[in-house]
Amino acid sequence: MDSNERHWHGVALLLVSGVAFSTAGLFTRLIAVDAWTMLFWRGVFGGLFIGGYVVWQQRRGTLAAIRAIGPVGLVVAACSALATICFINAFRRTTVADVSLTYAALPFVTASIGFLLRGERETWATLVASAVAFSGIAVMFGAALSLGHIDGDLLALAMTVIMAVMMVLIRRHRDTPMLPAASLSAFVSALLVLPLARPASPDAADFLYLALFGTTQFGLGLLLLTLGTRLISATRSALIGNLEVPLAPIGVWLAFDEVPALLTCIGGGLVMLAVVGDIVLGRRAGGRQVATVAPTSSGKSCPASLPPRPPTCGR
Repeated sequence: MDSNERHWHGVALLLVSGVAFSTAGLFTRLIAVDAWTMLFWRGVFGGLFIGGYVVWQQRRGTLAAIRAIGPVGLVVAACSALATICFINAFRRTTVADVSLTYAALPFVTASIGFLLRGERETWATLVASAVAFSGIAVMFGAALSLGHIDGDLLALAMTVIMAVMMVLIRRHRDTPMLPAASLSAFVSALLVLPLARPASPDAADFLYLALFGTTQFGLGLLLLTLGTRLISATRSALIGNLEVPLAPIGVWLAFDEVPALLTCIGGGLVMLAVVGDIVLGRRAGGRQVATVAPTSSGKSCPASLPPRPPTCGR
């Protein structure tokens, strides 16, 4: 797979990941259990889903893949677990639109951390698209100021910063297999909230929704995010992931009549325009950037103990 193919493969993975993640608001409104119980079962089902993929992908090399995550993988797992806990609790303490528009700051936080850690610079197309997205965020923020859900907004902000750190680490350590770390993070989040959860409390319907929440929104979304982030720049990954921003409030609006404000709709439209514009205008620049940042033909290879499977090894 050449650099341009890797770029578009990463774009496709992240687009689907953004759609999967956008269903979080739907599930948190649909499932009638406390946040800690929801986090527990979401983590269990998400961890099993991603872990099953790792076993299917690595087969006899599964144990070697787990050992190969090293300290960096453990840090990524911790970041993902903490972000997950902040994420679900934010949804329970503020509106879906609030959480989504706070998460929309992810490209700018990611760019700042990426520049500080690596001196990583973005193409003009991504910078212009980020500016357009920022204007959309500013419009949506004007609609959200009057809501006054400070605790939920702070949790959403903490989640955004932690996710930015995680994405930069994944991008920086391309040769570290992150999927085992993603599975580990799901189980860690479940373990952390277990003392506060009531695992036996969901009825049959809620248990089914929890299984879908864990496997589709969390497991599939995190799996595709982990794979896609390794193929394109961290800031572009975050920008494409911002499709979640307009999609999440729309889904809750259609299902539960939680109507977003007009300014939220306008701002969300600008974010979507920025995402599409970055994909279209940044095609050639994106391909060159991947070739510069992640040159798999330069001699970098997977850890010696692992089979050379492209998704896990970041090729």
